[in-house]
Amino acid sequence: MYLFRNFKNVKIIDMKDAEILMNPNELVRYLKKPAHEFTKKDLINFVEEYEIEMVNFRYVAEDGKLKTLNFIISSKEHIDNILTTGERVDGSSLFSFIEAGSSDLYVIPRYKTAFLNPFSEVPALEILCSFYDSEGKPLESAPENILRKAHENFKETTGYTFKALGELEYYVNSEKEDLFPAVDQKGYHASEPFAKFEDLRTEALRLIAQAGGQVKYGHSEVGNFISEDEMFEQHEIEFLPVEVEDAVDQMVVAKWILRMLALERGIEISFAPKITVGKAGSGLHIHMMLEKDGKNIMTNANGLSDTAKKMIGGILDVSEALTAFGNTIPTSYLRLVPHQEAPTNICWGDRNRSTLVRVPLGWSMKRNMIKDANPQECEEMEDNSNKQTVEFRAPDGSADLYHLLAGLVVAAQHGLEMADSLEKAKELYVDVNIFDAKHKEKLAQLDKLPESCFESAEKLQKHREVFEKYNIFPKGTLDSFINKLKSYDDKDLSEKLYGKDEEIKKLVIKYLHTM
Repeated sequence: MYLFRNFKNVKIIDMKDAEILMNPNELVRYLKKPAHEFTKKDLINFVEEYEIEMVNFRYVAEDGKLKTLNFIISSKEHIDNILTTGERVDGSSLFSFIEAGSSDLYVIPRYKTAFLNPFSEVPALEILCSFYDSEGKPLESAPENILRKAHENFKETTGYTFKALGELEYYVNSEKEDLFPAVDQKGYHASEPFAKFEDLRTEALRLIAQAGGQVKYGHSEVGNFISEDEMFEQHEIEFLPVEVEDAVDQMVVAKWILRMLALERGIEISFAPKITVGKAGSGLHIHMMLEKDGKNIMTNANGLSDTAKKMIGGILDVSEALTAFGNTIPTSYLRLVPHQEAPTNICWGDRNRSTLVRVPLGWSMKRNMIKDANPQECEEMEDNSNKQTVEFRAPDGSADLYHLLAGLVVAAQHGLEMADSLEKAKELYVDVNIFDAKHKEKLAQLDKLPESCFESAEKLQKHREVFEKYNIFPKGTLDSFINKLKSYDDKDLSEKLYGKDEEIKKLVIKYLHTM
């Protein structure tokens, strides 16, 4: 119990009430319950109270972008019907694997995802949806359903809950600003006035939180540079760990919000993996953790747990195939080059940014840093080992988010089931900067990530049995990824483009707004 002050009076409330009152999502505060408890009746009450005029169904199809179906509310019966039965859509226009002759699908709203549209001129409610087939069953090949199947099977088989978060990196492109110029490629954690778009990032943080996103923090990133009369500035928004399905939902909504803010301001935002050669690319690092009975099991008294190491072993074992979901366009492989803080070799390490899987600095031991910084503080710092994650550093902004996270869940389960996963993890552990010339012998022992979409497709074909196990990834889905990646015909692309700046620029522009 503690005091909570609002503008009218002071009330005594418990921690649960405080979490509701402090939640940025208007629906959570109005309904006085967490989002996962939202019901149809709750949403109808909110629509009536807030005089909502429009409901928008949102869903992600094959191209990875958010789609929209708009409804103008005409009556309580109308909104009840929409929220009860969903609506029909043309599946053949959303997915290449669905034929026009029998293409009808249902889109059914997931109530927990509801939030107020911050951009609409009329009061509008947004709800993410899932796809269902003509028999009323989840669409087998829908990206959201593949992820859900992967996590349900993972929980049933291992007894663990898979949580994840993304580090969403992006570039802002605008006209050159001469005042307070930033130092080229030195933008990490820069503040205004040297970081020109801090206000856009903080506005995005606010709106993402209002839409239900669990945001950890935002900051400017390394990448910034001037090109003729244009200015490019890199930023990052990082989330908090949530169940893996929710982790994807919040990234999808965040990308939409950032693009909408850019549209309002008449500037350009891109999540593309590479903007130009020689400058930092944009990654989409994925942090992961496993829980059992609400407790993080990634660490123990001796440090990283065997369960975590097995998970890492499984991810490394199929990591070259995971690029098929996380690095989906030719410019992805202009980022995965040495000395650009992007991984190229299959290995892992503690706090090591040259590795594919990194174990970030954590709070696994009791420390008194807060008391040292604040001598007046009497309380000892509690154990915060529940924060420990492991980070997969290969993906970029072209990632097919639902399939990538489903692939990581499958890979983690693969590691827990592999007989030799601990041995593999031990073998692939490195404690040096592998890009340093004095460690070239160690570097030579490590396998490399694919260097093109074409090679990524071949690696997915090699490991496809892992992803098809338990009927998680349908055969047709994997075939589709393989065929699309091979269609780029980008073998040896980096070598062919070396020194050809104009050709590189054309390629970058072509894939500037993928996914």
